[in-house]
Amino acid sequence: MAAERIYLDHNATTPLRPEVLEAMARVLRDVYGNPSSAHAAGAAARAELEMARERVAALVGFAGDEIVFTAGATEGEQHGPGERAAPPRRAARAPGDEHHRAPLGARAGGAARRGGRKVTRVEVDAEGRLDPADVAAALTAETRLVSILWANNETGIVQDVATIGADAARRGVPLHVDATQALGKIPVDGPAVSAALLSGSAHKLNGPKGVGFLAVRGDLALEPWIRGGPQERRRRGGTENVAGAVGLGVAADLARRELGERARLMAALRDRLWEGIRSGVPDVRSNAPLERALPNTLSVEFRGAAGDVLVEALDLEGVCVSSGAACASGSIEPSHVLAALGRTPEEARATVRFSVGLGVDEAQIDRVVALLPALVARVRGAAS
Repeated sequence: MAAERIYLDHNATTPLRPEVLEAMARVLRDVYGNPSSAHAAGAAARAELEMARERVAALVGFAGDEIVFTAGATEGEQHGPGERAAPPRRAARAPGDEHHRAPLGARAGGAARRGGRKVTRVEVDAEGRLDPADVAAALTAETRLVSILWANNETGIVQDVATIGADAARRGVPLHVDATQALGKIPVDGPAVSAALLSGSAHKLNGPKGVGFLAVRGDLALEPWIRGGPQERRRRGGTENVAGAVGLGVAADLARRELGERARLMAALRDRLWEGIRSGVPDVRSNAPLERALPNTLSVEFRGAAGDVLVEALDLEGVCVSSGAACASGSIEPSHVLAALGRTPEEARATVRFSVGLGVDEAQIDRVVALLPALVARVRGAAS
């Protein structure tokens, strides 16, 4: 019999919760109406959609009517306030802290550069943290948006979003926060940190792929990004993905209710893994201080070992891990996140990311700890 696979790549995507699958199957089978239709079948679908909206809102601290369902966080992050109508202005972002897919602030510098807008890049320190004073200093009278990750997907480092948001709010600059990795792992309250926009994806918190949300503060003007109908407060035309939204809603509700215990269990597993690696494998270091990182994330540099080769070796043993962000898989370039921390290309390429979540237990962690010393020695030996 094949050995059980051990999945330690929850920051890339997560397994679907049984409760989510059951809710989606029920909607797909029984709630087939169009939410925009006036008849009873449409009203039933609309009620499911609005319940899901309220559940997502409860997780992130926004009002229900401020949640716009999307195909995922990446879609939501393509749209700045007044993007099409605004004159050339500035956007601030943090390059070392951004996801490879380019968060909204980066997009305001990418697509908006075509309209003459300028991007101000704010650097992170050796731990991957933004200094709020540096962000505040980057704000000018022309700044129209600040965009950051709440928590980094590779290292797990958590930013001081509250201070950054307060500074931006005092200057009247909207703040966008990509909370994708933070959701279900640490408390997330968008209004409490002065976020005008907050994005997330269902598949990062045990929901389905292909659905996410953008929370939009009620008084923020935002151009529709898909025209053609009145759906999603006239911001995203087209018939809604009701089953996907329901799955996201259930996943969000479970994450909210289970957050404390979930975070405690993940942190215990992550710490057990790090202690086992540190005691069993020489020449390793964590790429982020664990007390400032997500409770489920461990980014480790195995000095002198090729991270991609070690990922393959673990995969052959039935263990799924990553050498970086899933969105950058296949890239031959070293991680831009680790480069921003001052890592050399060789150090960045020697990194493996472990991320725990639903279904991981102590026995699996101990199995990985037992495998690593020999595998790392073999990979280092091959390199030398």
